[in-house]
Amino acid sequence: MTGAFSGPGRANQGLPKVPTPPTGWPIGSYDTYQEAHRAVEHLASNEFPVEEVTIVGVDLMLVERVIGRLSWAKVLGTGALSGAWFGLFVGLLLGLFNTQQASFAPILVGLAAGVVFGLVFAAVGYASTRGRGREIASATQLVAGRYDVLAQPRNAEKARDLLAKLAMGPGGRTD
Repeated sequence: MTGAFSGPGRANQGLPKVPTPPTGWPIGSYDTYQEAHRAVEHLASNEFPVEEVTIVGVDLMLVERVIGRLSWAKVLGTGALSGAWFGLFVGLLLGLFNTQQASFAPILVGLAAGVVFGLVFAAVGYASTRGRGREIASATQLVAGRYDVLAQPRNAEKARDLLAKLAMGPGGRTD
């Protein structure tokens, strides 16, 4: 499944040009995205027309996971490292246009300049936010409380039957 939205014009495969609420009848509800994706994979392996299926994240939450404390050492180290990568890239580009044979000077100059600029920008950015609640490093994710799988009405009953067999386990038996 690559699309996040489905619309009334499903025959024209592709994402809607504007945000469009999903359509279809609920055929399953799952606690994790992996479970919902597994259900759609099951439908696909049973020759169900999965282009009529949509996975919808419901009860969205923005979750910020704290990774650790920020310190000058971490901030400057990260700034130097990112600056070094950018400087290396610029140095390599300059080296491509260097007319002297086998000179590593442009690469070394780009690397050194990148480290210096990375340190300066990291230091200025960290100093400007210090004392205003940015003493932590974190990663933000958008997660859903549950994932509903929808299918177009013409095939919703067939999809429910297939997913019921999946829920019963291997072979679709309950013994």
